[in-house]
Amino acid sequence: MKKVIVIGSGILGASTAYQLAKMGAEVLIIDRQDSGQATDAAAGIICPWLSQRRNQAWYQLAKSGARFYPGLIEELLNEGETDTGYAQVGALSIHHDLEKIGKMEERAQIRKLEAPEIGEITRLDEKETHTLFPLLEEGYHSVQISGGARVDGRALRDALLRSAQRNGALLVNGDAKLQFQANRVIGVTVGEQSLPADEIIVCAGAWAPQLLQPLGIQFEVRFQKAQIMHLQVGDRQDTGSWPVIMPPSDQYLLAFDGQKIVIGATHENEVEGYDTRITPGGMQEILNKGLELAPALADSTFQEVRVGFRPFTPGFLPVMGPIPGWEGLIAANGLGSSGLTMGPFIGSQLAKMALGLDLDIDILDYDIGKALS
Repeated sequence: MKKVIVIGSGILGASTAYQLAKMGAEVLIIDRQDSGQATDAAAGIICPWLSQRRNQAWYQLAKSGARFYPGLIEELLNEGETDTGYAQVGALSIHHDLEKIGKMEERAQIRKLEAPEIGEITRLDEKETHTLFPLLEEGYHSVQISGGARVDGRALRDALLRSAQRNGALLVNGDAKLQFQANRVIGVTVGEQSLPADEIIVCAGAWAPQLLQPLGIQFEVRFQKAQIMHLQVGDRQDTGSWPVIMPPSDQYLLAFDGQKIVIGATHENEVEGYDTRITPGGMQEILNKGLELAPALADSTFQEVRVGFRPFTPGFLPVMGPIPGWEGLIAANGLGSSGLTMGPFIGSQLAKMALGLDLDIDILDYDIGKALS
């Protein structure tokens, strides 16, 4: 039985550990639970098919991630995990400009040819759009994507970790430091404990460069701070079935059970260190854009703001694979704002990689060497 240590228990690490445990590996998950973990703050939209990003390697990964979800959620449900934070409620891509609505619909129809999981594509007028998400400002038309979904990163991560442990994985809270002999990583130390392994998989997001630096590895990962606001609306509205809202801006609106609405997020690049403060400027940005989309939220109840750091690698494309020049060391990083869309699928690929199985992607498209200097 192969012994694998996964460092980091965000969506990527939790997914990797779950897949490894299911495949029969001996799995140890180590996380020091730093504040600002991206998954802990994130609420995600699973609807990559309307993206206008031109990078085909990114799109293939995002598309594969969306396709992977229904099967994963069914597996977790079969294991008794009823609170995964995931629901296929559909997505509304909204706009005032009817010409742009038409182009969105056309793009969706083209992409459906290779991605039938996109589901039904329906063009909705102003009244139909408002009926599906009653808090929206008047005047928005939309393209409805029935295959779109939303996910609570914290809930899904916890479900994956519970399931990984149910399948034999062990979870240790602590600060892992890599142990190595010559050019082979042989395990980690956590405090005074020495923990050997056949493979180490680094899924440490924004903190990965610190972990790898003692090996002389310069891992080019930068991070972007995100502040995300949670509100609660009244009137006992059945918000749990509302679709996710994808506006023309870089903001979003997500509805969850319990009259919860999530609005966000900021995209803060010039941040000193791991600054987890909730700032008035961040809250103002969220509210200015959020209330423009849904003015009725002005009378909602403020619940909390979550802060997380999205990790990015050069070219804004995720990287993954064995670290060149080292044995027993695999890493993945740079999922950015697509972490919840891609994380579970990439986790399945990392598990296969560690066990020497064939992958479902061309790993050269995500060459980890591009993030090493």
